[in-house]
Amino acid sequence: MKLGLLTAPFEDTDLMDVADWTAANGMSALEVACWPASGGEKRRYAGTSHINVEGLTRTQGSEIIGALADKGISISALGYYPNPLHAEADHRDAVIAHLKKVITAAGVMGVKVVNTFVGGDRALTVDDNWTRATAIFPDIVKHAADSGVTLAFENCPMIFSNDEWPGGHNIAYSPLIWRRILETWDGVGMNFDPSHLVLQMIDQGRFIREFGARFAHVHAKDLMIDRDGLYERGILSAGMGWQVPRLCGLGDVDWSDFFGQLYRVGYDGPIIIEHEDRDFEGTDKKIKRGFCLARDILSPYIK
Repeated sequence: MKLGLLTAPFEDTDLMDVADWTAANGMSALEVACWPASGGEKRRYAGTSHINVEGLTRTQGSEIIGALADKGISISALGYYPNPLHAEADHRDAVIAHLKKVITAAGVMGVKVVNTFVGGDRALTVDDNWTRATAIFPDIVKHAADSGVTLAFENCPMIFSNDEWPGGHNIAYSPLIWRRILETWDGVGMNFDPSHLVLQMIDQGRFIREFGARFAHVHAKDLMIDRDGLYERGILSAGMGWQVPRLCGLGDVDWSDFFGQLYRVGYDGPIIIEHEDRDFEGTDKKIKRGFCLARDILSPYIK
């Protein structure tokens, strides 16, 4: 396993500077955020563009890979997390076009994984969203396969705010949907994040044992259940007001069980810290402190 981080919080820092800091602090992998360089979707911890994938040449890609390797850093994946099943067709077309460019760039660079979302229209049922997904994704999945890239979907329900209520912006969150995804598209995998199981009260060990063979990438993020917020709002609020994203070790994920289950299913890929903890944001110094805290929690488990 390699321990690293998702570059999204460092939106104003050059990729090579992020790599220098990462290597100097005992980590060896980066998931590189690749939103459109010209701007695009802006939300918390989204919109960062550390590699401009527009027209990226093989030479440019090799130079990036080589420069990172000289610092002792590898790329675990390129990351772009939009909503390909958005209600508005123009929005869908734009994000799908960029997703394909990210996949092309990964293939050119020799990066084997692109992380993204299946997406979802919050006003549709899961089954109606799935119907849309089966029309949209075959072409994207084929493009990834032709590029030598595994398309990895994150298991996040994307329901954190009122504009994502009631159905969320990503349907790939439950075992039921994951069986459909993996039975329908051979060339895809999961970007697994254990924090999303805490929110849904899904058994972590059982989930890893069932789907671990298809983990292409793993995020390390924690989640704390605010019991007072849960009492006030109830479970039907889908986590709004009671789910609190935290850095590893500060929430309710059982990290000993997490690593025990990963080793049990034979996962030996990257473990990438995802930082969405409001207590450690606002300045680069606080963000870095948060990453180091998570590193210290995870490092003893990684061999």
